[in-house]
Amino acid sequence: MANESNGLYEFGPFRLDAAQRLLLRNDCPIPLQPKAFETLLVLVRNSEKVVLKDDLLNAVWADTFVQESNLTQNIFVLRKALGEHDGGRRYIITVPGRGYRFAEKVRTLPETEEGAPEDQPAVPPIGATGESLPGATETVRKTGPSRKKVFAVSVGALVVVLAMAVFGFLRSHRRPKLTDKDTVVLADFANATGDPVFDGTMRQGLSIQLEQSPFLNLLSDQRIGQTLSLMALPKGTRLTSEVAREVCQRTASAAVISGYIAQVGTRYLLTLYAVNCSDGDLLASAQAQAGDKNHVLDALGRMTAEIRTELGESLASVQKLDTPLENVTTPSLEALQAYSLGHQAEVQGHGPEAASFYERAISLDPKFAMAYVGLGIIYFNADETSRAAENLQKAYQLRERVSERERLGIALVYDAVVTRNFEAARTSNLLFTRIYPRDARALSNLATIDTYLGRYDESLAANQEALRLNPAVVQNYSNLVIDYMYLNRLQEARAIARDAKSRNLDSPFLHSNLYLVAFLAKDRAGMAREAAEVMGKPGSEDLVLCYEADTAAYGGQFGLARQMTARAADSALRTGNKETTAAYEAEAAVREALAGNLTLARRQANRALALSKGRDVVAMSAISLGLAGELAQANRLGDDLGQRFPEDTVVRYNSLLAIRAATALRGGDAQRAIEALAAAAPYETGQTSQDVSFALYPIYLRGEAYLAAKQGPAAGAEFQKILNHPGLVQNELIGALAHLELGRAYAMAHETNQAKAAYEYFFALWKGADSDLPIVRQARVEYARLD
Repeated sequence: MANESNGLYEFGPFRLDAAQRLLLRNDCPIPLQPKAFETLLVLVRNSEKVVLKDDLLNAVWADTFVQESNLTQNIFVLRKALGEHDGGRRYIITVPGRGYRFAEKVRTLPETEEGAPEDQPAVPPIGATGESLPGATETVRKTGPSRKKVFAVSVGALVVVLAMAVFGFLRSHRRPKLTDKDTVVLADFANATGDPVFDGTMRQGLSIQLEQSPFLNLLSDQRIGQTLSLMALPKGTRLTSEVAREVCQRTASAAVISGYIAQVGTRYLLTLYAVNCSDGDLLASAQAQAGDKNHVLDALGRMTAEIRTELGESLASVQKLDTPLENVTTPSLEALQAYSLGHQAEVQGHGPEAASFYERAISLDPKFAMAYVGLGIIYFNADETSRAAENLQKAYQLRERVSERERLGIALVYDAVVTRNFEAARTSNLLFTRIYPRDARALSNLATIDTYLGRYDESLAANQEALRLNPAVVQNYSNLVIDYMYLNRLQEARAIARDAKSRNLDSPFLHSNLYLVAFLAKDRAGMAREAAEVMGKPGSEDLVLCYEADTAAYGGQFGLARQMTARAADSALRTGNKETTAAYEAEAAVREALAGNLTLARRQANRALALSKGRDVVAMSAISLGLAGELAQANRLGDDLGQRFPEDTVVRYNSLLAIRAATALRGGDAQRAIEALAAAAPYETGQTSQDVSFALYPIYLRGEAYLAAKQGPAAGAEFQKILNHPGLVQNELIGALAHLELGRAYAMAHETNQAKAAYEYFFALWKGADSDLPIVRQARVEYARLD
């Protein structure tokens, strides 16, 4: 806007104060967004003249390119604020094809030497002597302090007086309340206190408080970030009311909730208001005061409960699900500020930075439950499961002082990550999604839990709903690719990946999942293309290198598999992830044991154990040691695993049973192996890990046990189960070996033709296999005996 001197203007019943950025009608403030105010100021200063559209755009948005629709929207808002839509006089006239003209005669008021208009009383120093807040129309004696001095002392009070008066003026113009189908955008608070502790903190506190509501649906931070990118703004852009409103319009959301906080003496005044983002109409408002800084969060909680009711949520729902904010979060503003910064860093993918902020929040308030949750999730995503469990355990111990929503969330993550009792986690998650059915993250968690339980159709349905609710999160697409792959629906897996790319959404996990889809489709070029997308990216390439090792082993190329495993382990180690490094070594040990390279299997298993005693590392190492004949060590590791993780669904119904079966088989007791694996049946097709998996091993080992017990048809049925689930087996070695073992089962049942066909299929898969593999030499001897 042109740099003109501040002034005071009158027209009709209105007064426009350029210095204070105030529009008053009969001394009552009227709310205007900054750009709307500047538009009006340009028109008023050029009253009775035509102001061209381009001139208005250049004056109001001097350094920004915006569409003409922004100007049109501001004119619409101004006309409503001036009362034109209520049948009043016409102040702003549209001049077709040119611009706008302010039709009312404007009087410029003179200012005193100190800046106050001659006929306007000065504003007193509110709160300086413990006075009560004056009303919006209250007048005071002319002998008060100068306007400039008052502005320096109490500008925050003026902001809040403005907001409070506005709500009284607009209450009668409110639109119908929201419905439970509407989405709301949460803007940043306007902080007029000058205290940076409130920056970002108030929005975070309000977000946590509003998330208790099953009625209101807040637009996710991920969706906001994506929309900001479409607006050519950085993801961390501050959500002013103006920016939030455009985000709201672009996402077809219903309303924007904004807030103010200002300080008057030692007191803090807070306001909340919700506006319809299409036309700016006020939907709801609330105000509160805090006697001091320590009670600001309490005041924010009271306002939140009020505005939830005004927006349409039932009083019973608010009363039931409205834990005071200082309990939901923390009584420490500084701790909440650190938590807010941690949340922002986490949303932007900066895990280490987020962890440091969460740690600071905990140091400021050791009873801050959700800070422990945030830190635990960061560690879990970094595969540091022991540190994750430690922090989530602390959050679980503090769960009684949080909201119902957070209590359910903490119970869910505790069951899913710490105890890994997936049946209990599923129960907690179902209860959560019943109360909060539009929480996409909870649905994604439910889907993941269902994969551990082998419920792939349910997982698919939950992930489909999560994507419908939040189409801006690339992980939702990646999860669906996995689900379709598990169900062997490869065309749909590829289609959902194309959908993600059409929305400019991408991630290394999407490419690693598509690598496996390409493997199942026998698309070598596709595998190479997806692998190339993540190579050279620390923290991402190691998983695809591990998949490359599996693929090589699937074709019998163990020398190449060992090279790829070494590269994967080295890549993971360079990023400081010892547990993942150990997991790659442990998985390789199982492969060597299955192929008959027993000395190498023992060596590699012990190398993995030297790096980590993590759950999956111990499980795979013990299985490989059992198959390699180290029965005492394998059983000892199994006993330790059972004691450390007594509730873990995977440990109880997969790992321990597979260890017992492996040692029984190598100990010559096939019947004991069969009996040990009986308990695995309910979960035997479930996943065991998000990265390195040993799914279906109970089925494979049961087939081996039936072969050892000379029960050919029963063995064949088990190996056929594996071949019937290619999307679950993927490129795991047991998928290739199942063909060989099926041939052995047919041979045992004297079904020679079927046996030959199975052996020949295996040899075709392993046509490029290393010649020195014990299992290949043995297979060729067996095949020769079939003639």
